Amino acid sequence: MSLSNRQVRHLRGLTHHIKPVVMVGDKGLNENVMAEIESALDHHELVKIKLRGDRETRAAWQETIKSRCGAEHVHSIGQVACFFRRNPEKPIINLPK
Repeated sequence: MSLSNRQVRHLRGLTHHIKPVVMVGDKGLNENVMAEIESALDHHELVKIKLRGDRETRAAWQETIKSRCGAEHVHSIGQVACFFRRNPEKPIINLPK
């Protein structure tokens, strides 16, 4: 699923008011953390994840989350990254066309 610029702007506006639901720390992206991210994406569709590491590590983690979860990277600021994945059964967020 590819998001248009208008959809990304809409999602960025929605991320301002949510808090990080998952934090990735020293242990990295192990299976338990990936399961939590999958669960959060299924339940919330739009999630904010706190990535505690240096810049290269955070970039690698973001690519891993994007590829393994099938999520779209909305944006990232510092140690916080936001991802979106539509729930096919019960969509919550209405995206503009």
